[in-house]
Amino acid sequence: MANAWFTTAATAQLRASVDPWRPSPQRGRPAGGDAAWVATDSVPNRRNFNCTCAPAFAETTLAGEFMKTAAAPGPRRALSTSLAAPALALTLTLALAPASPLQGAASARILLIAGKPSHPAGMHEFRAGCLLLQKCLEGIPNVSVQVASNGWPTRVVGGQVVDDPTAFDEVRAVFVYCDGGGGHPAIVPERLKLLDSLAARGVGLGFAHYAVEVPRGDPSEAMQRWIGGNYEDRYSVNPMWSPEYAAFPEHPVTRGVRPFSNRDEWYFNMRWAGATNGLTGILVATPSDAVRKGPYVWPAGPYEHVIAASGRPETMMWVLERPDGGRGFGFTGGHTHANWGDPNQRKVVLNAILWMAQVDVPAGGVDSIVAPGDLQQNLDPKER
Repeated sequence: MANAWFTTAATAQLRASVDPWRPSPQRGRPAGGDAAWVATDSVPNRRNFNCTCAPAFAETTLAGEFMKTAAAPGPRRALSTSLAAPALALTLTLALAPASPLQGAASARILLIAGKPSHPAGMHEFRAGCLLLQKCLEGIPNVSVQVASNGWPTRVVGGQVVDDPTAFDEVRAVFVYCDGGGGHPAIVPERLKLLDSLAARGVGLGFAHYAVEVPRGDPSEAMQRWIGGNYEDRYSVNPMWSPEYAAFPEHPVTRGVRPFSNRDEWYFNMRWAGATNGLTGILVATPSDAVRKGPYVWPAGPYEHVIAASGRPETMMWVLERPDGGRGFGFTGGHTHANWGDPNQRKVVLNAILWMAQVDVPAGGVDSIVAPGDLQQNLDPKER
């Protein structure tokens, strides 16, 4: 059985039925082992979504906009910071990025890939999160957003479930929000090759939370090509903490974003690509020594190389302008579904999705209103 599709049209229908859901391999398992994770064959219907989103619009030019080092007043003042790789000082180039073949296209098709259910209720709610982001982008002119629910887009051919490459036809950007590590759906060789071909055409690629983690080797090299860095097991860390995002670079992705903080599994100490031209830190904060000393979610740590970096700012969200003219971003939050209720977290990710699709970001960013009840919609069926 193939996975479910949702479109932004009011008459959206399921394109196919949903696979029986099962938990993905977890990096960190709670006490009780596999028995603590929930598998279910039930298939939820899409519930009515009452989120009302009110985008504001302005004509802007995105090409060549990079992080500026000159200070500006207020919370939007720029940061000049390292991206926290050992012995790596990030020097941002202000040269214009190469034009992407996608710029100037009449409309933008964006695909959001929501992973299979995992973790207890309220955590890793990939489907609900993607449907929320989709809804909040509904009012953007000339943008079409589809959600592939329950994992990689598939279809049934001759009674067999196979990947559906047509799901990627004419896409301007792909956003992946799923479990990662060795079970990451994008690192299957055929899928990795597909994403490489999309990147070569200038398609934007974005990855959120666990989806930024891939094994070393071909998967990490690909992720560094696509978005500039990745979470590496036993090198990066995943504590629960509350970073204070107080200042932001001048960049389309930070438009309208105000200082914020929420408690989540914010990964840091990413493994960055060897060359960092075009890479801009978006959400940057300095962990306390207590955070660096752990415990981390999994493994508990601590790691001496993380403790030794005391006082160093760390990057929890970043964007990349690739040499091929395409764009990418990584966002390490998103573990706790309730945090999508934070308007600034929501805005910075919505802005990034538009930006990587080569769509003008409104002058004040993408505005959206989400009521508390909206966060209870489209949750995966899990034991409470």
